[in-house]
Amino acid sequence: MTFCPPPSTSEKPAEPKREEQARDVCLRLLTVRARTRAELEAQLTKRGYPEDVSARVLDRLVEVGLLDDAAFAEEWVRSRRTNSGKGKRALAAELRTKGVDAELIASTLDSVDAGEWRVQAEQLVANKLRRERLDDELKVTRRLVAMLARRGYSQGMAFDVVSTQLAQERERRAV
Repeated sequence: MTFCPPPSTSEKPAEPKREEQARDVCLRLLTVRARTRAELEAQLTKRGYPEDVSARVLDRLVEVGLLDDAAFAEEWVRSRRTNSGKGKRALAAELRTKGVDAELIASTLDSVDAGEWRVQAEQLVANKLRRERLDDELKVTRRLVAMLARRGYSQGMAFDVVSTQLAQERERRAV
């Protein structure tokens, strides 16, 4: 008769439970809004889950399609452009803080036509100009260029858009 030791009570039985808990944390976070892999990884680390458990859970979420950084980046850019009027630089910075890969950021932002960025900037400036008094055009120009710069538009484009829109607004008010 051979001796069989009792099953070990070490980490093995707890692993599936920890994975299940980590998966529940991720699913709860994903129900609020879409997130990047880096964001979920940071949350799991913050809650004390081991790296191997986190990696398995996150790999499984990617596998089933619940976690997709590329889709997140595209949706983030679309949403922030539409709702906040953000420019390329601001969106790149936001995506970097969310943990999106630099190549993915570049490809996502490059997928938006350059003309669309300009149209967005023109709309922002036109909306602001309607409420501005044009007695001090230098002050108005500085204010509008600064507004576009804060939203992540390049200085050259911002100045060009503001001068064009200012000329159109002057012409519109003259009629």
